[in-house]
Amino acid sequence: MVDKAHPRSGFAAPPRGGSASGPAEPDPRPLLESTPLPSPLAAFWSAFRENRGAVVGLAVVAFIVLLAIFADVIAPYPPNEQFRDAVRAGPAWAEGGSMRFLLGTDSLGRDMLSRLIHGARISLFIGLAVMSVSFVIGVLLGLACASLGNAVDVAITRAMDLIMAVPSLVLAILVVAVLGPSLTNTIVAVTIVYLPRYVRLVRASALAELGKDYVTAARVAGVGPVRLMFRTVLPNCLAPLIVQAALGVSDAILEAAALGFLGLGAQPPTAEWGTMLADAREFIRSNPWLVTLPGLAILVTVVSINLAGDGLRDALDPKMRRS
Repeated sequence: MVDKAHPRSGFAAPPRGGSASGPAEPDPRPLLESTPLPSPLAAFWSAFRENRGAVVGLAVVAFIVLLAIFADVIAPYPPNEQFRDAVRAGPAWAEGGSMRFLLGTDSLGRDMLSRLIHGARISLFIGLAVMSVSFVIGVLLGLACASLGNAVDVAITRAMDLIMAVPSLVLAILVVAVLGPSLTNTIVAVTIVYLPRYVRLVRASALAELGKDYVTAARVAGVGPVRLMFRTVLPNCLAPLIVQAALGVSDAILEAAALGFLGLGAQPPTAEWGTMLADAREFIRSNPWLVTLPGLAILVTVVSINLAGDGLRDALDPKMRRS
């Protein structure tokens, strides 16, 4: 069979995939088609691990979470067990310290290491509880602002503005003063303080999404208002919400520690880091480790969560990724 001649030159056309004087080049299409695309989880982790600080923060947070979960097994003593023969004993590396109490004991002879480990459980519980409740209520109120009309939007927005107009610690103290100091009321107070962040974020994200074409198409297709907000709009608002939730845990831990230090949070003998600071403040000169150790626990936990949250933001928001 004769090859079809070129219409202008009269010469035969070269074979497909190569030239007349050389071998045919391989078709790249099968190779491209066989290359698997990375899964969303793999793509997220690839972007997250570019931030080394975030990876370190995540590792520290994971370690603290494990301490909190297995506190009863890891801690050498119960958190409230008193050793009258070792009141305010120094840590193992200090003069007069011993390996019996690695981080020393407090003014009542309780092991500091055991109380710090159990305090991690309480502080993380407060942070996660505040974040969870604020997240759920904030999503409901934010979507209500975006979908139920101007009157509801104005009412909820003005209420959130009123909460934000009061300094957070002052408002938390006011709420605890009305309800009474306790661990539960601390969670309620801190939840009220940080609720406006979630409401305003969901409202802004939902209003931005409602003007897009896919929402209009869903409405034309007959999707109801409830399903439209929860199944169509909300999933596209989750990225900034997840970042805010991660950072909100550290803020809640700080706020609860401040209330505990003022005597309005978890009450003694609960091993909460802020309460431990309050109990040890009179010994800051004579036994500085009693104040330093709970303060370091708060510092390391909050900084680690913030570093992990920073990496989470970079991974979920392509605009924030480092070049």
